[in-house]
Amino acid sequence: QQYLADEATSDENGVVRFQKNEPYKQGLYFVLLPNNTNFTIVVAEDQTFNLRTSLNDLSGQMQVEGSVDNQLFYQVQAYEGNYQRQLAPLNQQLNTSAPESGEYQAAEASRQKLINARRAYLEDIFNQHPNSFFTVFKKAGQNPELRKDLPNDAQVTAYRMEFWDGVDFTDERLMNTPVIYNKLTRYFEDLTPQQPDSIVISLERILKRLPSFEQSEYYKYFVNWVALNYEPSKTTLMDSEAVFVHIAQNHITYDRAFWTDSTNIYAIQLRAAEMANSLVGQAGPNVKAPDENGTSQAIYDLKAPYIVVYLYNPDCEHCQEQSPVLVDLHRQWQQQSPPLADVYAIAIDTEEDIWKDYIRKTGMNWANVFDPTNRSIYKTYYVNITPEVYVLDPDRKIIAKNLNVNQIEEVIRRDQAKR
Repeated sequence: QQYLADEATSDENGVVRFQKNEPYKQGLYFVLLPNNTNFTIVVAEDQTFNLRTSLNDLSGQMQVEGSVDNQLFYQVQAYEGNYQRQLAPLNQQLNTSAPESGEYQAAEASRQKLINARRAYLEDIFNQHPNSFFTVFKKAGQNPELRKDLPNDAQVTAYRMEFWDGVDFTDERLMNTPVIYNKLTRYFEDLTPQQPDSIVISLERILKRLPSFEQSEYYKYFVNWVALNYEPSKTTLMDSEAVFVHIAQNHITYDRAFWTDSTNIYAIQLRAAEMANSLVGQAGPNVKAPDENGTSQAIYDLKAPYIVVYLYNPDCEHCQEQSPVLVDLHRQWQQQSPPLADVYAIAIDTEEDIWKDYIRKTGMNWANVFDPTNRSIYKTYYVNITPEVYVLDPDRKIIAKNLNVNQIEEVIRRDQAKR
């Protein structure tokens, strides 16, 4: 996040002085002016320097005294601007020309020449100023080259594996720049398949690059960023609980989560424990609870190939929309021989008379259970919001969850196709 670090007022000559008794945190700063324009300052170890510019062209007219990092920043910024201006028409030519045409080949050759020149230009700066913060920052922001000698899938894999190569994880000053956030967002949103297993693997690959987990701001940031972005109540990812459980069990632990207290860790561990028994790929827990007649009904008593575990609340508006749709689906399944699927419905957070009245009104002619003590379903099927839908396959493994009712048949068709 961006936050206010300091403020100052210009004098009658347009001079603004930022000054503190203690050093500023090293990183990238944006100087925001009253007209909402801004320019960037690189703040490294030596924090005594002067910048002079014109309000009409803040970056283009910038003059730097006493700061190699800022000189390099604005020098390279000017180069990058010219580079992009030369690159734009070549990209346009490539987009509008046939790949086998002479125009395309000429544009590609010119484009590659520009890319090589830029790479050599930056390498020269990095070699001349190996210890500058600008070099650390600029290297971290570079992306790997596409390995065009590889098949497309292998290109993506190689790109993903090399994506963090330029980042010096021993230098936590990068945390105070946009580069880490920007790379992290692209890594997970663009380069990682949106599946729990892939997200977990991507997280662990980054964490393996860290020299240490102990008191590491990178470790704290990466773990919390993934946990927050794939928090079950805030994402449409199927089985995001698997991501949360992995992070809680492996990283937000008493020995590793140095940034929080034991009370918060306990709460997270407890929540993860509630989720852990109903992850996709695991056997569906065999709930056994009393039905509307007081007779115990178990999920595994149902004989249909597929079982839909439907957790709902009679007063939930979304449940009131979804229940009739599921009733129609169930009626269609029961007309097949043998029935394709059956439903085991669990009412939660309600009262017995309200539950029984809801069954009658909706025509829910399947296994309906309710346990006001909650003992029968605690730590079985995790409910984030109602209705919660799980699908069990013929082996009684969970093959899908977090569904709308109208997605159930597609899930079943896909599973049947695999068998």
